[in-house]
Order: sequence, then structure tokens, then C-alpha cells
Amino acid sequence: MKELLGSPGTWSGLMLRLGQCAFAGASIGVMVSALGFANYTAFCYLIASMGLQGLWSFGLACLDAYALKLKKDLHNPILVSLFVVGDWVTAILSFAAACSSGGVVVLFERDVHFCKLPWFSCGKYELSTALAFIAWSLIATSSLVMFWLLAAL
Repeated sequence: MKELLGSPGTWSGLMLRLGQCAFAGASIGVMVSALGFANYTAFCYLIASMGLQGLWSFGLACLDAYALKLKKDLHNPILVSLFVVGDWVTAILSFAAACSSGGVVVLFERDVHFCKLPWFSCGKYELSTALAFIAWSLIATSSLVMFWLLAAL
């Protein structure tokens, strides 16, 4: 079977998982540094979702590193099924959180004009949401690769 780019137990899979973890962590870090983020449910949901994605991605990155070090094959149908379910769940949660945060940021910027206030952390909200969308795009890529791999097994 041809090896897919980003499949588990490969260098590309490890880099994909580390990217997911890094962008999720960066999104959390930027959001936590913004003043008053806890007053908005969408931003708290973004932090929770990115935290879950970061933990899931870090766990799978450790598994990829272990498989690379010991030259193990992770293309077991049961294991890949678990990866598919976990990736799809975290991808859906991450996309929902990024979209809800994006909606609140657009509301602040365009409708209620909170971003014109000098003390409001609009730039940090926008950056955190953009990082969340990048993290989601990486987990969506990973979930599609896993689904394709499961179909090929």
C-alpha cells in the first residue's frame, strides 16, 4: 500500500500533529493574554476546544514519535478507526469554536464597534481566532487522511 502523507507513524504525520498542537497552544496563549476574554462564552469555548485539540494532537504526536523510534507500523484498522473518530470529533469541535469566536469578533468589529475602544483587546481576539482556524485546517487535513487510510485498509 502506498504511504499517505500525514499518516500515523510517519515524519509527515508527526509534523502535522506538532503543527496542530502548536497552533492550538498559540491560540490559547493569545486568548488568555487578552483582557476580559472570560466575559464571552464563545472565547471560553474556543479555549476549551483548542485545549482538547492540543491534548489530542500532542498524544498522537507522542505516539508517532514512539512509532518512528521503534519502527512500528500504526496502520492497524482498529487503531486507525480510533484516530478517525478522535480526529473528526476534535475537528468538528474546533471548527465550531473558531466559527463562533469569529462571529463574535465580527460583531465587535463591525456592529457594536467595541474595537474602537482603546482598552479592548480586539487584535488579540482576532489573532487567536485566526490561529484557531489554522489549527482546525490542520486537524481537518489529518482527519481526511485518516479517513482515506481507513478506507484503504
